[in-house]
Parts: sequence; structure tokens; C-alpha cells
Amino acid sequence: MENLKHFEKILIAVDDSKYSYHAAAYGFDLAKKLNATVALAHINELPVAVNITGDPILGDSGMMIPELLDIQKERAAALLQKIKTDFANGKDVKEFIVEGNITGQIVEIAKEFDASLIVMGTHGRTGFSHFISGSVAEQVTRHAKCPVLIVPDKD
Repeated sequence: MENLKHFEKILIAVDDSKYSYHAAAYGFDLAKKLNATVALAHINELPVAVNITGDPILGDSGMMIPELLDIQKERAAALLQKIKTDFANGKDVKEFIVEGNITGQIVEIAKEFDASLIVMGTHGRTGFSHFISGSVAEQVTRHAKCPVLIVPDKD
């Protein structure tokens, strides 16, 4: 097994779920024990279609995709701030908030950050929903160039 001192840069990939919040707590704990640098990553998927229309008669133009992207960025920034407040204990944390394919972006961010470990949670989907959506954690594990620690959150 690799010496744990090699895990100097930990990338924690998060979304707004209890699973990823649990993984973030675990990742920061591990980083503290290993004296590792931490980066948080949140990926916003681009909306495929917008079904939020306005009523021009009432002067409501509805929501446009740029507005939705801005809202996603604001919520992602708030999420990362909450995670840092709860777990970073004043530690400097690099942040990545990007749009695109979740799996691909996590792998790219890990390369850019030169991560030696990726920590992420899993939603634990099984059966048909796993077949349809696949597992982001599984795909990241397949494509990442560094080890991936998947933190389960068993209810």
C-alpha cells in the first residue's frame, strides 16, 4: 500500500446532498491528519432545456439560461462556504465551481489541482436508477489518474 504521506493534495467533490456533506467531513478529517492541502469542487450540469416561461402580457419575461447559471453559481458558492465554515477550521481551501459533465470535470479538476486523492460520497443508487444514471463515483474511479476514496453514508 502507498505511504499515506503521498496524499498531499486532496480534492473533495461535493454536491448539495447529505452524502457529499458526509464525505466532505471525512475528507477534511483525513486532510487534517495528513496535513494535506484541500480543494473543494462543485460541478453544475448545464440545463438541457428551460421550461420556465414568463407571461409577456403581464410583463414577466420568465427565466433565461444565463440567469439559471448565475443562480447555480451562487448556490454552489454558498454550499462551498458552508462546507468550509463547518469543516475547514480556518484552513486555506482552493475552490472550483465549474459547469459541464460532472464526471469529466471532476477528473479535469483533479489533473489541474494535481490531486493525489479524490474524496467523494455516493448516493448509493441500485437497480434500475443505477442502470439509467450510472454512478458518478464509479465513473470518476474509472477515469481518474489518482486514487478515489468513496465515502458511503449508510442510513
